[in-house]
Amino acid sequence: MTTSIRTRFAPSPTGYVHLGSVRTALYCYLFAKANKGSYVLRVEDTDQTRKVEGSIENLVKVMAELGLNHDEGPGQGGDYGPYFQSERLEIYQREIQVLLDKEVAYPCFCTSERLGELRAKQQEEGLPPGYDGHCRSLDQSKAKERMNSQTHVIRMKVPQSGEVIVRDLVKGEIRFDCESIDDQVLMKSDGFPTYHFANVVDDHHMKITHVVRGDDWLTSTPKHILLYQAFDWELPEFAHLPNILNPDKTKLSKRQGDVAVEDYLKSGYLKEALLNYLAFLGWNPGTDQEIFSMDELIESFQFERVSKAGAVFDKEKLNWMNEQYLREVYSEQEYLDCTNNVLSQDQKEKFTAEQTHRILLNLRKYLSKPEDVHNYWSLYTSKPQSFDWENESVQSFLSMETSPTLYKAFIEEIKESPKLDETAFREMIKTVQKSTKIKGKGLYMPLRVAITGITSGPEYFLFPDLVGKEGMLERLEIALEKAKEAQKA
Repeated sequence: MTTSIRTRFAPSPTGYVHLGSVRTALYCYLFAKANKGSYVLRVEDTDQTRKVEGSIENLVKVMAELGLNHDEGPGQGGDYGPYFQSERLEIYQREIQVLLDKEVAYPCFCTSERLGELRAKQQEEGLPPGYDGHCRSLDQSKAKERMNSQTHVIRMKVPQSGEVIVRDLVKGEIRFDCESIDDQVLMKSDGFPTYHFANVVDDHHMKITHVVRGDDWLTSTPKHILLYQAFDWELPEFAHLPNILNPDKTKLSKRQGDVAVEDYLKSGYLKEALLNYLAFLGWNPGTDQEIFSMDELIESFQFERVSKAGAVFDKEKLNWMNEQYLREVYSEQEYLDCTNNVLSQDQKEKFTAEQTHRILLNLRKYLSKPEDVHNYWSLYTSKPQSFDWENESVQSFLSMETSPTLYKAFIEEIKESPKLDETAFREMIKTVQKSTKIKGKGLYMPLRVAITGITSGPEYFLFPDLVGKEGMLERLEIALEKAKEAQKA
């Protein structure tokens, strides 16, 4: 076997890209890059009945958007193609003949009716379902003749005693009795290989050194090992990853929420945050660090630190991580780029580019996703006539005994000010505080209500630069009238 590390991500083209699939791809990618190896994308499309048109193009697009670019595979090429299983049928036919010649595989002519009756009988008797070996002992020469004219599948002749030992990088050593392993179908009657057969043949021919996949495939691994042994091929290393779970500990499914990566990216989750979070679903670095760059993940990732138990998908934790990237991890320019991109042309036209950037920076610590800017944008565009002046919290500050005095003082200062910008406004606040002796909550909260119409949210100091002297006067004069009304109530 080649000493160069080679991992593969091998999805089926059956629709959207599942979160669990991306985590598998991520672990394959991290391990390959950490070991200066190759990360391969292979499309397992032998089951043509499940193929969804456009799903591979979507997969490649999503993976590129996430930055998990494959070194070999569709659109990239490589020395071990084709990378679509449906284009590798000649290879499977050649290899199945090898097993038939070695008599470790055999043709099975059992009809679907007979197999159905067998399953029904096994269920009735409380026996585990499985093939009964009916065609296993057929005369080989006669069986080969029948293959030319009769519908058949090819099954593997599984040893009837002994055990198969799976040595897994995550699960450790697991033993399976051969008696519990069915004579699996390797080649279907339509000439297409089963998943198990194509999987092993492709992994061998593509020189895959580490097979990384979900827990669901662990019970299939003995079948795969028996195939490697039948061909006398060297085994790869196996790593079976714990399932991603819903909060109720069931396997993550679309019934309980979004599982498509596309949905998360479209709804404003940042690719870096999503990958960082998925990395932690089943793996931990052994430290308290939670925010990792891709380079740090590559440097830190080890299968030895992957958990055996399932990991619960916690949307709140993902939201927190997304916030960290948006508010803290992203550079100022990265933040401005991603938030500016979600603004409509109409929103952008209301302000200069410089004003827009100042607004976005003012909002930064309040956003969880770029799209959240829409929740605050009306703060900067709404006229004071449309404020919810009857809001209970707003009324509580309008009705403060000192509010009318405060508003009058600001109105006088603004009228006398030759220039009103953020710097002048901050100085004005100090002046009014000194002249009125109003300070703290009694100053800042009524002022916030007058300028923004709400009692909490982003800083309001940049409003003079956005609405100008006349806009500020309009806000404070309306607030003064509302405060007088509140005093009378």
